[in-house]
Amino acid sequence: MEYPITSEQALGQDSRGDYAYRGRQARVLIVAAILFFSQLLSAHADKSVRRVLIFNDFNSISSPGIAILDQAIASGLAKSAYQVELYNETLESTLFSDDATQHRFRDWYIRKYSDRRPDLIITVGPASLRFMIESHESSFPNIPIIFCGTTEEMLEQLKPSVHFTGVWAVANPEKTLIAALRMLPSTKHVVVVGGVGKFDRVVVATARASFHNYESRYEFAYLTDLDMPSLLERLKLLPRDSIIYHTSIMQDAAGNHFVDASQSVPLIVGAANAPVFVTDDVDLGHGTVGGYLVSWAEDGRVAATMALRVLNGERPKDIPFVKNKNIYLFDWRALNRWGIKEKNLPPGSTVLFRGPSPWTRARGIWLTVIPIILGLSILAAYLHFSRKQIEFAKDAQLHLSGLLINAQEKERSRIASELHDDFSQRLALLSLGLENAADELPDSSVTVKRQLQKLFDSASELGADIHTVSHRLHSSTLESLGLVPGVSALCKEFTDRYGSEIDFCADNIPRRIHQDVALCLFRIIQEGLQNFRKHSGTAKAQVNLWTAGDKILMSVCDKGRGFDLKEITNNGGIGIRSMEERVRLLGGRFSIYSELTRGTRIEACVPLRRSPEC
Repeated sequence: MEYPITSEQALGQDSRGDYAYRGRQARVLIVAAILFFSQLLSAHADKSVRRVLIFNDFNSISSPGIAILDQAIASGLAKSAYQVELYNETLESTLFSDDATQHRFRDWYIRKYSDRRPDLIITVGPASLRFMIESHESSFPNIPIIFCGTTEEMLEQLKPSVHFTGVWAVANPEKTLIAALRMLPSTKHVVVVGGVGKFDRVVVATARASFHNYESRYEFAYLTDLDMPSLLERLKLLPRDSIIYHTSIMQDAAGNHFVDASQSVPLIVGAANAPVFVTDDVDLGHGTVGGYLVSWAEDGRVAATMALRVLNGERPKDIPFVKNKNIYLFDWRALNRWGIKEKNLPPGSTVLFRGPSPWTRARGIWLTVIPIILGLSILAAYLHFSRKQIEFAKDAQLHLSGLLINAQEKERSRIASELHDDFSQRLALLSLGLENAADELPDSSVTVKRQLQKLFDSASELGADIHTVSHRLHSSTLESLGLVPGVSALCKEFTDRYGSEIDFCADNIPRRIHQDVALCLFRIIQEGLQNFRKHSGTAKAQVNLWTAGDKILMSVCDKGRGFDLKEITNNGGIGIRSMEERVRLLGGRFSIYSELTRGTRIEACVPLRRSPEC
């Protein structure tokens, strides 16, 4: 019940207006939904109800064929204009095959549906059809009967009646045998396997009658009265050029029950050393080859079509019996296993479970591989480009290093020349002037002469130091006499200047080698001796020069305190970097070996390039 709202209340509800609006929307939607479903239920309720009762020989679990057929019937009846109430019963004619039990089943079903009369009965299998033939007039009078899943022999038991119609399947083992002999022309032995159940014996009898005309040309063996283990052992030892025709094994000689399609067939295929051909389509897909097969699904579709016609008012007598069409159906995997070529299959054959073509199999791989290849190609191109860039940068760096070293050497040469030619000469003139000034002073100026002598000595000593610096900057001995005299003079000068004992040894060094090689080795030895003086803590070192093939090698070593190579690598000075660059410019190798308290060894190896003057 709704109450009026005052103006004051309305003002207080402004903030809740949105919720009120949404509530009204929700109520409208609920009412609309109720009306829609009411109309839907009303329309469904307006449909007239029709009851359809299905009798099966076996339950759908023990017979996959029954399950397929029932599904096809149910799908077809769903198209009816009526509301169909579908009832499904089974006689279990294999598990309970004795007549007394079957009669109890029948009596029970007659009583069960006495107060719920079906509008239509569909029988699936010969036992169900026999039940209707024997009890139709007394228990289900005037109810239309549609049969399916039965054999031609059962049609002879139908009395002329206006109430029966249906579809019957014909197992045709002969056509399967003909197809098998065409696919495997070397066949000599035909082995028929089957069980001892009622349905099994019917199918075995059909096969035996179909193969009678071929027994004179081929050796037939009927393994139809064995327990399953014995049968499997026999199938493992079949002679060459054998084929197997499987009928039905729902019960073996030991009384064991089997689901034929999902139990018997896989056991037989797993044990047999020959290809296995079968009767109906539900036996395909477990390793069997196939054959001219009964289609349970097609039986169900045809029966459902007939049922719809009857429910719509047609009389069964106006709907003729239909013979279901078998189909040539084969398993591609089994064909390949037994080397059977598809060109030898009967015309119009259908091949199931076909494997993917080589292109289809490879397509997935290529769809994965091609992007990977493209990605790797792009990455390889990028890495190649990057490597070229790095090599270009290294070449540029090497060229720059060469330019810097050459500029350094030129600057050294210029400074050395200036020191020698300018400053040394001027100091020499200064010394000469001081000496002349001292000689011209009277003898009484002893103190002045003494001071002049000191200035003269200082100027001479400064001149000698400038000469030494000039020589260190640019060795004229190296330039004029070659590597060995230049290094020997360097070692002697080092000994004279610092008092260190430098043992120099040269072996088989050409007198004239290329100026770049000589200067490189000279500078490394010079830097090595300077490092020796500063860091070794010892007064003795050894310098070696020798050749090995087209290489010239040198070493500077001492037995001093040594150092940590990791530290010198991370914090190396410009001297070591300069030595490395000089050797790298010539395409050689440079190494330093050192251990604490065990000394240091500097080594270099460069290509031996002779001077063009040689």
